[in-house]
Amino acid sequence: MLLLIIGTYVLALLVRDRWELAVLLLVQTITVWQALRVSRARSGMRYAAAGLFLLALVAALLNIVLSRNSPLLGWTFLAASVLYLLAPFAIVRHLSTQHGVDQQTLLGALAAYLLIGMAFGFAYQCLGVIQPGPLFGDKGDPVISDALFFSFVTMTTTGYGDLVPAADPARTIAVVEALTGSLFLVTAVAKVVENWRPRNWDSGDDSRERDE
Repeated sequence: MLLLIIGTYVLALLVRDRWELAVLLLVQTITVWQALRVSRARSGMRYAAAGLFLLALVAALLNIVLSRNSPLLGWTFLAASVLYLLAPFAIVRHLSTQHGVDQQTLLGALAAYLLIGMAFGFAYQCLGVIQPGPLFGDKGDPVISDALFFSFVTMTTTGYGDLVPAADPARTIAVVEALTGSLFLVTAVAKVVENWRPRNWDSGDDSRERDE
């Protein structure tokens, strides 16, 4: 899952043409579907993801033949954002049913965290397309790489200040993302890391106890 997420992130940075956006959406869907599969998501959530993908694919294909300023481009990014929000819910629900914490649990929590960051990134890209004014004021509307960069900087509450939303609703979404990222780190990820003990740690503790 982590390799798929990282691959999707790199592919998103390379998107320049509208046909490449359709390819990105296909790869995103594969990533989300794999996340839903390994987290044993309920069938209703899988059907919702499939329906959303079909709608997004139609919008992406129509966007290829329509003008560059078509609003369908923004709705395609919105669909990508919603797709990336479905997977973390399924992953966290699955992790909550686990009795112990192992390496797979740790990687699942990290995958959910990265998916949330990318979901907000595509939401910013959607706003940059559909809202009348520039998203970042004098900096203009973002390309996908800028939107993803701003998303992860916001979610980790780093706040470099080089990109700042000019108005709502982007400001409100940025606040929600900062709160979501902070709460996720101090609850889900922190709890998993705290309880995760590799096998060699236990053997090391047993060895020290025998030596004593």
